[in-house]
Amino acid sequence: MRHFDVVVVGAGPAGCATAISGARLGLRVALIERQTFPRFRPGESLHPGIEPLLQQLGVAEQLCGRAARRFDGQWVHWDGPPRFNGFGADERGIWQGFHLERAQLDATLLSRAAALGVKVQQPCGARRVLTKANRVIGVDTDSGCVYAPYVIDASGARGWLSHQLELPIRHCSPPLLVRYGYLRGRSATFARAAHLQADPGGWTWIAQVEERLLHWTRLTFEQNAPMSRATTLPEALQALPALGPLRGADVTWRITPAAAGAGYFLVGDAANRLDPASSHGVLKALMSGMQAAQVLADCLHRPALQVPAQMQYRQWLSDGFAHDMAQLQVFYRQHPGPPSWLPVD
Repeated sequence: MRHFDVVVVGAGPAGCATAISGARLGLRVALIERQTFPRFRPGESLHPGIEPLLQQLGVAEQLCGRAARRFDGQWVHWDGPPRFNGFGADERGIWQGFHLERAQLDATLLSRAAALGVKVQQPCGARRVLTKANRVIGVDTDSGCVYAPYVIDASGARGWLSHQLELPIRHCSPPLLVRYGYLRGRSATFARAAHLQADPGGWTWIAQVEERLLHWTRLTFEQNAPMSRATTLPEALQALPALGPLRGADVTWRITPAAAGAGYFLVGDAANRLDPASSHGVLKALMSGMQAAQVLADCLHRPALQVPAQMQYRQWLSDGFAHDMAQLQVFYRQHPGPPSWLPVD
């Protein structure tokens, strides 16, 4: 039998942030990932607020150094003439986000976790959760059982632990799917800043993420609406060759209220999710992983704190989700063709 202080299921940004933070707090951490890397995910343009978190995790230099492709904001074509939304500035200068290949982010975070002594098992699937006396005590994996006082679900949209424990999930939108892909080439229009373009059925986001590589993401508000390359991409990009297949990701708005309990925490998209127009999914993933690691470390050192600490973590997630959802609803009400499923203001 293998024993750790915490077992993390999923090696995306939330899972790696949990593992890195736990290891830095002196915990014995096992990290289980069912897929081999690289994995393909939408959205390599990251908000500048993520940089301090990457510094805390010890990976900022590798990811945000001089070689990074920086940008000051994005163009928004939404409820009127196109406008540039900058990130802001302070006494040190203009705040800049950065374009980053998702495979690089995943690999860098995972390498950092391993360097800190995290036991990485990849590829290794989580088969079922192990419980005793109504408490989670470990995970049965492809390579055997792993035991720990806490299991962290960082499995993303599939919500592995929620399904295992039959936790209730609150859906706040109809099923939503983003489609995304890559184009080989360069466009002067998108070279310096990303563009978010509204249309009657939804929106399209486009950015030049590398010198000869454009990334696009498309969300339609109604899932039965037709989608084609001709209706998704600007005419100037129609002739550029696609790189790789068209992909999709579930971005239905939802939250699991019981995101912490006896022996477990949910982080990242396993805890709650909004679509990419909320603009800081990776930021929230890292924050939730780092927060969960600190809370569970406190619980291990002071067992009497377990119940109030879990309640505080659940409230922190719930408040953040409610705030972000309200902001996104306001944004979508300003859309020229707002989704029919938005609640009445």
